[in-house]
Amino acid sequence: MADPDSTAAQARTRRPTAQPGGGGARTTAAAPVLSLTPPGGTQRSLRAAAALIVGLAAPESSAPAPRRPRVRPAAPPEVVVVSDAIDADGRVRLAAAFTRLGASSAVGRVSRLAVLDDDAGWPLEVIGVGLGQGAASWPPGVLRDAAAAGVRAAPRAQRIAMGLPLADAAAVGAVAEGAALGCYRFTAYTSQPEPPVITQRVDILGAPAGAGQSVLDRAGVIAGAVGEARDLVNTPGRDLRPVDFVSRARRIVRGRGISVTVLDETALAREGYGGLIGVGAGSESPPRLLRLSYRPTGAVPHLCLVGKGITFDTGGYSLKPAKPMLGMKGDMAGAAAVLMATQAIAALRLPVKVTTYAALAENMVSGRAVRPGDVLTLYGGRTVEVLNTDAEGRLVLADALVRAQEDGPDLIVDLATLTGAAIVALGQRTAGVMGSDETVRQRILAAAGRAGEEAWGMPIPREMRASLESSVADIANISASFDPGGGMLKAAAFLQEFIAPRQAWAHLDIAGPAMNSGSPWGCTPTGGTGYGVRLLISLAEGMAGLTD
Repeated sequence: MADPDSTAAQARTRRPTAQPGGGGARTTAAAPVLSLTPPGGTQRSLRAAAALIVGLAAPESSAPAPRRPRVRPAAPPEVVVVSDAIDADGRVRLAAAFTRLGASSAVGRVSRLAVLDDDAGWPLEVIGVGLGQGAASWPPGVLRDAAAAGVRAAPRAQRIAMGLPLADAAAVGAVAEGAALGCYRFTAYTSQPEPPVITQRVDILGAPAGAGQSVLDRAGVIAGAVGEARDLVNTPGRDLRPVDFVSRARRIVRGRGISVTVLDETALAREGYGGLIGVGAGSESPPRLLRLSYRPTGAVPHLCLVGKGITFDTGGYSLKPAKPMLGMKGDMAGAAAVLMATQAIAALRLPVKVTTYAALAENMVSGRAVRPGDVLTLYGGRTVEVLNTDAEGRLVLADALVRAQEDGPDLIVDLATLTGAAIVALGQRTAGVMGSDETVRQRILAAAGRAGEEAWGMPIPREMRASLESSVADIANISASFDPGGGMLKAAAFLQEFIAPRQAWAHLDIAGPAMNSGSPWGCTPTGGTGYGVRLLISLAEGMAGLTD
């Protein structure tokens, strides 16, 4: 039976995480129940909650004061409380308290207010999250990040009342998604972990008409898929080798109407997948090519997803330095993203055919490993001179991209933590988007914008291909001059050589946003971020005609 102060709209997701030392899985605590509370149930939800989250904004009419000599400390900047669920008197009282506290309305800034006098029925703690300058409505991305930051600031509050502004169903979905994403914790390898999710329930206050079960269901599916992708990226390399990834994938897609095909090392060698065989030759754990197929009845658009799945990357004989090697357990973030996007697309029953390839290998050093100067024959027959064994991702991707085109998709999208040059060019939070033409790039950028994931369109200049000429093979995997300029663009030019002229294709270099080595921000935790899952779901929704 639904609570008397909420609608029946509730969503709960469970996220399996790695079992230390074995590559298996166990189930962590569930993400919180997400509940919609109509205006009439606000007071009861407030009395039951341990924390209330509201938005803080600068007054719409505020302007910088003229500069003058200061004879006393400046007064704290004024803030206003933004919440459709709290009455005007309550907003004024909270705004005054936050102003006295010196709270900031800067986007994403968190301020805590302890409520000692709860005669008005406030929870014991009110958390204000900055939304920026006052506005009639806020973008979904701002609300998503605000909800996540607010939930993360109250990790021990078992029940939270979410009082952020909700103009429409899209705002409700963003807040619900952010609340679930903000609860993410990875504790599989902690000997005495705290409960990974203390928050058991989030009541979204003042839900407008038109927001119901489907909004929460979608938010729960997306947050669960992103959380699982984060788990995969955070799992140490010894526990997530190619065969372990395949086992996890089988469990993840079970019961979703997704068929699974796996090529082992024998089949890969027999069918000529020289990139995967070559990159994986140095490892005791052989490579795999994982293929997923989702074919809903009546679906017409066909989307193909390809993910780089280097489960650990030493660089091979072109050995990485110690510090850069630390993050290489996450070099399979592209494969994690395409796997979890496929699972979510099926869970949401989107009317889109999806074929997904995860190119899985370990790039290790041994007597069997590929040497600089070796020539590999990739799937389809083209030869590649390997000038740098640390440019291995493009080799396994090329195998998978050639195979993907045999399925006849309308669009191929590959995701890969491919180049450090992408981080140099675009920083840690933005993916580079390249592709067959400007129309495809804009399609990906639009999906990224709807999903709230940062991406930027980049070119593939024609001169980049010329730098990859080889004197002994069809193409070299890096520039023979070892010129580092335009490294992200050269990698895309290499991949483009394996795409047929009329095939629509996009390449996303996610080397920056796939891992966050700094402090959490918005709905992004420290460690694996799950970047790309939301973008690909949004892209599939667009192909199905479900977006504006």
